[in-house]
Amino acid sequence: MHAITRLSAEEFDAELGGLAALLAEAVADGASLGFRSPFGREQALAWWRTQRTAVAEGALTVWAARGPQGTAGTVALAHCPKPNGAHRAEVVKLMVAPAARGRGLGRRLLGTAERYAADAGATLLLLDTETGSAADRLYASAGWTGYGTVPDYATDPDGTLRDCTFFYKRIGGAETPRDAASSPARARACSSAPTPAALALLARRPWALAAGALPPAARAVISSMRAG
Repeated sequence: MHAITRLSAEEFDAELGGLAALLAEAVADGASLGFRSPFGREQALAWWRTQRTAVAEGALTVWAARGPQGTAGTVALAHCPKPNGAHRAEVVKLMVAPAARGRGLGRRLLGTAERYAADAGATLLLLDTETGSAADRLYASAGWTGYGTVPDYATDPDGTLRDCTFFYKRIGGAETPRDAASSPARARACSSAPTPAALALLARRPWALAAGALPPAARAVISSMRAG
């Protein structure tokens, strides 16, 4: 089992070599991470060093998964710097070493970032990835919602243009009726009795009843809550 650690600024500096090796290996393996081949360890190390200030200032939170062979995976959260976007963050640079794949490490890293973001008060996460990639399938299976695909968005390391799919995920109990109505599966799920916490949240949102996205029983309960 790999141990996943959130890196302090000092730990980040100590982990730079492992993170650089991981990034260089991922790019060599064809991962679309923003770089073109040739891309070696020194270039990867230089890129990670540019992230030092963001890590130290808390704008970027980085995790490392360590195993017997060293750094086996990483994921990061880029926190939105805008005052009106403080509730959201972006999942970036999710990577798992080829030798460590197929054991659920990527899912564990993703879940770790999601839980941390929720505990920190975030309610919305965003990310993007190459359409049809293993990461694309991971996010879809982990409850993320794809909201659009852009053709020829970026090249892979060898220069071939690839489509990109954009995802979002509401966390921390922030799902709204609009999310439920966005897909038949979610609409069916919302036809059952909502939880008390969900009803309390909806009661504070004037558009919830007018939207018609709730079953009659839930709307009646919310109306009674408002009347009280």
